[in-house]
Amino acid sequence: MGSSSGISVFDVHHHVGDASGALGLPPEEAPEPEAYAALELSKRIEIMDAGGIDQAAVIPGHGYLRPNGHADTQAVNDNIAAYRDATPDRFPVAIGIVEPRDGEVSLGELERAAGTLSLVGMSFHTRFQGVSIDNHWVTTYVGAMGELGLLPVVHALDETAEESLWKVGQLASRHPNLTMLVLDGYSTHEGTKHCGHLAATYPNLVFDCSLSYNFDFIANHVRQHGAHRYVYGTDLYSWPLGQRISHILGQLLESDLSDEDKVAIAGGNARRLFGLDTA
Repeated sequence: MGSSSGISVFDVHHHVGDASGALGLPPEEAPEPEAYAALELSKRIEIMDAGGIDQAAVIPGHGYLRPNGHADTQAVNDNIAAYRDATPDRFPVAIGIVEPRDGEVSLGELERAAGTLSLVGMSFHTRFQGVSIDNHWVTTYVGAMGELGLLPVVHALDETAEESLWKVGQLASRHPNLTMLVLDGYSTHEGTKHCGHLAATYPNLVFDCSLSYNFDFIANHVRQHGAHRYVYGTDLYSWPLGQRISHILGQLLESDLSDEDKVAIAGGNARRLFGLDTA
């Protein structure tokens, strides 16, 4: 366990969900839920160990079905809290979901997430949620999250209009004193350049390196804006959709950044962001 460099690695971006649904398998080919849950966990830990990942934050998959509406969202949040509790040494924190289309009802779920479930943040992946990042309800929830001590976690696949990075900037400008974690921003070349602009303009944004094809771009931004603005993430989904850790960790550890910066990006920043003891 752990990287060969001896640095303790914390991955901020794991998704736990029904991989058979994500892969489009027909219901009759879906595995039995209890057996799959055990296999999913063992495979995730196996992948983490092989890739040098010590710990990870877990987030539900946003593609879950909602035939029962808000009750399904609550169940997803219950399940991610239980996933954390089952293996807290590897998954010390969990992040939940609220749905903007549920309006005021989701404000109560934020309170339940922070209190009963002890979640550390709430995730928005608006390409799955029927709205854009700059939607009124997203903005409202983020404000409430600040009061509850929940970290806003914002997926930003810039190739989709719902998650355009300029809309992340809009959200950041509306809550300038609230730290937000931006996921997937480095997934495209234009998005990579835009992340540099966002980092310069909105000091309350922290970025993960998920889906980037080359850490060199991120390293340049680290030099410009400071290592404290960056965390390590992989966007690892449940097996068999997710089967390996990305190449970015190796590039981070082999980069010419200082050892202090590498330690911070690989794990120290994330642990501070999530309020974990770094001693």
